[in-house]
Amino acid sequence: MATDTPSLPRQLARTRRFSLGVPGQFTLTSDGSTVLFLRSRGGTDPVDCLWAREVTTGAERLLADPAALAPEQGGRSGIGAYATDTSGRRIAFALAGRLWTVELNEKNSDATAHPLTLDPAATPPATLLATPPATPPATPPATPPATPPVEPRPDPTGRRIAYRSGPTLRVVEWDGTGDRAVAAPEPAELGGEFGDDVSFGAPEYVATASMHRNRGYWWSPDGERLLVARVDVSGVQGRWIADPTDPTVRPRAVRYPAAGTPNADVSLFLIDADAAKRRQVAWDRAAFEYLTEAGWDEHGPFVSLQSRDQRTVHVLAVDPADGTTTRLAEERDDAWVQLVPGLPARTTSGALLTHLDRGDTRHLAVDGVPATPAGINLGAVLAVDGESVLFAAVPVEDPFSTHLFRLDVPTGATEQLTHECGVHEDGVLRAGTLLQPADVPSCAEKPVGELRRSLLRVGERSLCTAVFLPSWYEPGSGERLPVLLDPYAGPAIQRVTEGRFWVDDVSQWFAEQGFVVLAIDGRGVPGRGPRWEREVHLDVFGPALQDQIDALHAVAAEHPEFGLDLDRVAIRGWSFGGSLAEAAVLRRPDVFHAAAAGAGVTDQHLYDTHWRERFLGHPDAEPAAYEACDLLRDAPALRRPLLLMHGLVDDNVYPANTLRLSTALLAAGRPHEFLPLTGSGHRVTDEALAEGMLMHQLDFLHRALGLTPRGGEA
Repeated sequence: MATDTPSLPRQLARTRRFSLGVPGQFTLTSDGSTVLFLRSRGGTDPVDCLWAREVTTGAERLLADPAALAPEQGGRSGIGAYATDTSGRRIAFALAGRLWTVELNEKNSDATAHPLTLDPAATPPATLLATPPATPPATPPATPPATPPVEPRPDPTGRRIAYRSGPTLRVVEWDGTGDRAVAAPEPAELGGEFGDDVSFGAPEYVATASMHRNRGYWWSPDGERLLVARVDVSGVQGRWIADPTDPTVRPRAVRYPAAGTPNADVSLFLIDADAAKRRQVAWDRAAFEYLTEAGWDEHGPFVSLQSRDQRTVHVLAVDPADGTTTRLAEERDDAWVQLVPGLPARTTSGALLTHLDRGDTRHLAVDGVPATPAGINLGAVLAVDGESVLFAAVPVEDPFSTHLFRLDVPTGATEQLTHECGVHEDGVLRAGTLLQPADVPSCAEKPVGELRRSLLRVGERSLCTAVFLPSWYEPGSGERLPVLLDPYAGPAIQRVTEGRFWVDDVSQWFAEQGFVVLAIDGRGVPGRGPRWEREVHLDVFGPALQDQIDALHAVAAEHPEFGLDLDRVAIRGWSFGGSLAEAAVLRRPDVFHAAAAGAGVTDQHLYDTHWRERFLGHPDAEPAAYEACDLLRDAPALRRPLLLMHGLVDDNVYPANTLRLSTALLAAGRPHEFLPLTGSGHRVTDEALAEGMLMHQLDFLHRALGLTPRGGEA
């Protein structure tokens, strides 16, 4: 007999989905002897500290503790990110509105975080890193930044630190002297209803949302110059985000490039670290709107550019003398060119690393030639160490696992580094030292309960499916259980893997309440190769929904011992999974008898340019694709119970999507439930709210399917 276990929903919220206490952002020092990383002290502690760990002995040292450095914050925020010079021994980070530095010696001792006093009139909360020299430095005089520093990054030589302050990019010497602006907007480009129109050194929205590019400036190897992005959002559509629970708070103004509307105007400049000279990088910005990646190595600056229709990518070398460009590589595809994290890159010898899609395999390519064998699908390039390349890939024969591989560029040999089934998707390689996350202890909490999960490949398309059974259920007993589909099924992530992620524990929790829970990865989900991903071109719902249905029926037919009751089938999901759940009850009520849908996109015009146009094209060129994926048109067809949920301050999938669907359902006379999540964004982080949302979904599913909660309550 099952017991009600409401502790998992609370645990999920308290641990931020088991992410607290997990080590991350690993950096190896140049000799491979020491790894730097961020980690909080426990599974419910949200404050990340900076640590160093000796690779050979495992000895750890706390380098920076936010509670000690900024006690006035009361432990509310941690070190969100840090950066180092080439040696890995000079470290910079931002905390509590200040810029901090740490310096390691060769024995990893006497390393203490110090604040840099950027404003000479300010009183630092601790001692300065160094006493300024008696002779004034040969740099411009210090001028205080207008806003707190963010994203500090030492130059490769460790002499200077660049950082962003509002829309301005600034540089300061390592000892805190000579703080100056090196790239700043004109006065007319600042302020306004939607904030600053122009900024330097920051990535634009679509870069962080769907291009894997989270930075907007890059140092030259000698630390004398920077490659800096200038972002002009004056032409981007404006939106307002309000909290309806507090009408006294002014709505937040944002710029959002919705599908079919103008993007930010992104350009690049070569800028001297003393701000003495600036040169613009030349390319056809009308033909290539998207700056997908950039970098600067010993062979010079380079950029990767993508056309608005995403069918062409150019990699260009940049002449650091005058900003002119020369094409290094081109890739084209009739649907879209997929962007791979970590690419393009170059080896020490200058070999250019890109990727090539050939048939069912995404290859790592060297100088335009596939360098990895067929049958392993490249997921990300993690590190380039001399002529060795560390990358993550999914083998065709085992799509449930991700493994680490190393390519030796001179010989062309590819070596698999991980062999145990699981998701090995992260690692660092430097000076011949390979470090994986499992090599550093985690302080995360363990989920309550165990998974009772079977991974299957079912149906004609060998659909990857996870089946979660209650711990108390006896397969083959003849007892038939209601079915709950719990997919993501979108092109962002694989849901069905050998790994254990928080979503698996949610599926198991629902199983314990009396369901057979299925998670299904269909067409469009990464990991099965380029052709599989592009099956959803111009139709993001049709193939994905059909694969959910086919896998459901295949599991019932091929595994009758699981006791699936196809007369009681529900589906739940969030984000793309929420859209899919809505589509399921609206379009296939013959299969799905109820749906709980959160934060789904219902009108495809409301989502951003780069992500939405990748799959559906530009609305002006492919209006039929947008109409076919418009769930608002399906509202009159609803005849099954539907629960809608949405965070009211969601700035990723705007709540207008769910509000408009609710309005369309009401106008069509279709009853439904709507759960507004006040104060929540795309992810619900409040403990009580997160727990209550899961419990409400469970109650809704019981009512919608006519079930009695296990334990006897009606």
